[in-house]
Amino acid sequence: MVANMSRLQQIVGELPEAHRVDIEEWGGHPTFRVRGKNFVFSDLDASSLSLKLPKDEAAAVVATEPGAAPAGYGLGRHGWVSLTVPRAGHDDWWNQLREWARTSYTLIAPKTLARVVLAEDDAPTTGGRS
Repeated sequence: MVANMSRLQQIVGELPEAHRVDIEEWGGHPTFRVRGKNFVFSDLDASSLSLKLPKDEAAAVVATEPGAAPAGYGLGRHGWVSLTVPRAGHDDWWNQLREWARTSYTLIAPKTLARVVLAEDDAPTTGGRS
């Protein structure tokens, strides 16, 4: 099984200009950023994550997803959600996390970069890919 951080880095690696920054003051905890703005916060092994969603989607995730809660430090009122990655996080869960990370990216990234990702997400699936 691929480690959580490796899976998270694969997801982030699909996004234009996204990169990991480890925060020394936070014990080396990684953040994932686009042009200096955070769109995912993580603990060292990516078992806990925080990301931004539209407020209505964030409320739905908190209401339905085990281990989800509004993010601390007042960020929850702006759509930031903290998630606990399930120990047996199966592919369906990681596919959902990929969607959430891409959404967080599009909310944080400059509009020119966000449009690239939104266009990819709206493109019809072809060539037998799913």
